[in-house]
Amino acid sequence: MRTADPRIAPVLLVGGAFQNKEGWGRFERGFLAHGDVLTVDPPGWGAGGVLPERFGADFLADALAHMVEESGLGRVNVLSGSYGTAIAYRMAQRHPHVLRKVVLLGTMRSIPEDSRAPMDVTMGHLRAGRMREFAECSADLLMNTDEPERVTRGARVRENLVGRMSRLTALEAAQTYTNTRRLLVQEMVDTQHPPDVPVLVATGELDTFTTPALCRDMAAACRDSWFVQVADADHLVHLERTDETADLACRFFAGRPLDDLPYSRGVERASSPAPP
Repeated sequence: MRTADPRIAPVLLVGGAFQNKEGWGRFERGFLAHGDVLTVDPPGWGAGGVLPERFGADFLADALAHMVEESGLGRVNVLSGSYGTAIAYRMAQRHPHVLRKVVLLGTMRSIPEDSRAPMDVTMGHLRAGRMREFAECSADLLMNTDEPERVTRGARVRENLVGRMSRLTALEAAQTYTNTRRLLVQEMVDTQHPPDVPVLVATGELDTFTTPALCRDMAAACRDSWFVQVADADHLVHLERTDETADLACRFFAGRPLDDLPYSRGVERASSPAPP
C-alpha cells in the first residue's frame, strides 16, 4: 500500500506464526500516514504451501531480502512480530544493504525449556485435529493468564485469537504445525555476529512468553539497539495496543525521540556502536 506523502522509508511487515499478510488490519493502516507499507507471506505462510521444517531462518531471510531487492523500493524498514523476528534478525545479519532499521516485537534467542512441553502439547492437539483445544492452549501460551485483567483489550483479543485458530483450514493447520516444528528443532537465531543496522526491541510489560527479560537479552545481541516495554500489554502487543505500537515503531523509523511516551515503561539503550 502506498501513501501520497511518505516521510519514512517503506515499511515491510513480517508477521508471526498464526498471521498472514492480510491480517494486519488497523496496525497496517497506522503506518500509512508515514510511509508506504509492504506486507508479505514468507515461504510456508499464506498461499505458499507447506515449507519443510529443514529450511531455517536463513532461507526465509534470504527469500525476503530477494523480494525487497526485486521490488525496487530501495532500503526498507522492517517491523516483525514473534516468529517473524527470527527472520528479520537474520535479514539484518545477512542482508544489511536492503535495510534501514528493524523493529522486533516479542522476540528471544531460542525457545526456553519450560515452553517446549506446552508447545508439544499444543502441537499434539493440532495434529489430532482437536482444534478448540489447540486454539485454547495456544492462547494460554501466548497470552498472560496470571493477570489477564491488566491486559488492554485482552479478553477481546483472546476471543478473536481462539476463534481464528479454531477455524484454520487444512493447509493453514499443516503450515502451522510445520512452522512450529521448525522453531523446536532448529536454532532460528544465531547471535554470534550481531547485526549492524539499528534495532528496536519491544514487547508488552506483561509478556509471559517472550518475557521482557528475554527481549532485553535479545536487544543486547545487537550493536545498535534500544529496548522498550509497552504498558498494559503482553506478547500480542500489536493487537492490544495497536495505535501505540505503530506510533512507537514510526518514531523509531523516523529518528524521533522515544522518551516519556505515555504508553511505555521507559526506553533503555541496550547497546550502542563502538566509536570509530
